[in-house]
Amino acid sequence: MQRRLFLQHSAFLMASLGVSSYKFPFDTPYKIKELRNGVGVFTERGGTIAFASTSKGIAVVDSQFPEQSNHLIEALKGMSENPIKLLFNTHHHGDHSGGNISFKGIVEHVIAHENSLKNQKAVAEKQNTVEKQLFPDITYQDTHKEKLGKETIKMHYFGAGHTNGDSIIHFERANVAHCGDLVFNRRFPVVDRNAGASMNSWINVLDKINATFDKDTIFVFGHAFDPEKITGTHEDIKAFKNYLEQLLGYVSQEIKAGKSKEEILKTTAIPNAPEWKGDGIQRSLTAAYDELTSK
Repeated sequence: MQRRLFLQHSAFLMASLGVSSYKFPFDTPYKIKELRNGVGVFTERGGTIAFASTSKGIAVVDSQFPEQSNHLIEALKGMSENPIKLLFNTHHHGDHSGGNISFKGIVEHVIAHENSLKNQKAVAEKQNTVEKQLFPDITYQDTHKEKLGKETIKMHYFGAGHTNGDSIIHFERANVAHCGDLVFNRRFPVVDRNAGASMNSWINVLDKINATFDKDTIFVFGHAFDPEKITGTHEDIKAFKNYLEQLLGYVSQEIKAGKSKEEILKTTAIPNAPEWKGDGIQRSLTAAYDELTSK
């Protein structure tokens, strides 16, 4: 049943891209789903990938890891004869940019926020993996725009959130916006304070996302507790904002009550945010405690 649904999604996507036929391997480890007007999503291992196929070429957002990006490249080549022209990174983490290297010699440009590049270089140097990276060659500060066929792709930076270099990448014609890890849908988030994350700022970033995009925008999320819910609406973004607000409010209350960090970390659920699940609640609690107690 799962393979049949995958093939149906793939056929639907290929039809939207004007591709007459492509035979996928029977046991593909990945899934591809069409969203709208030639924009689709790819999932396998790591953060959600989005792509847009146009008459002038293909644009890709994020790259997971090398093995997965090779699977993506193979699938895209099977769908379209047009070249892969642009690769965008929502941020620097390895499950979103580790597969960049597979695009070396294929894409014309890799594009990210300037802080994303700084973070990617810093991590690679620390881990001695510089030779395994394909770094962005175009960076920006506030907004950046690229045109590819009839599609316009605009990048937005609204401030620190999950890191200090998170981009929202908007396919304007299709009206699909990839939020990267600025949204963890019903899954406990990673808060990378070593890379400039701030939950107070993150809440404001989510407000800016909701104010910038209209009610018809399809949002792509970096991760979700339910793998079928990697896309959503403004309501999902509001729900994640509520999670962050409830988290900070709860930890602040516990600190004021004299609780130690160790006592706070024993919490098993965030009050008033029961939908958030999975592993990693201690990551959220630790990040909130450290942010609230830092000078």
